[in-house]
Amino acid sequence: MDSTQQTEVLLVISNLPDVESAELLARAVIEQRLAACVNIMPACRSLYWWKGQIDQSGEIPVFFKTTRRSFTDLQACIRAHHPYELPEVIAISVADGLPAYLRWVDEQVEKP
Repeated sequence: MDSTQQTEVLLVISNLPDVESAELLARAVIEQRLAACVNIMPACRSLYWWKGQIDQSGEIPVFFKTTRRSFTDLQACIRAHHPYELPEVIAISVADGLPAYLRWVDEQVEKP
């Protein structure tokens, strides 16, 4: 990517039920070069509406750094490896960041 091009970088968020499933998903995503980096965060407690009632569970937040052009494939990979019936997949466009880091994300997500 030269300095005149700017690839849209996304921060994609999901939650998984445990560390093991988060690590399996993260490895699949990285091996397929669908994200430059995956952060597996400490456990959190989630409360949400599910099938007409309020539910709660412990979850592991996972953050993926990727590009707009890889989002569809990343989303498909998350769905394929995610144990939930309806996994959270939220993409947030990165408005700004350290240019060298954003270039690095773009370079890592490119297919070899």
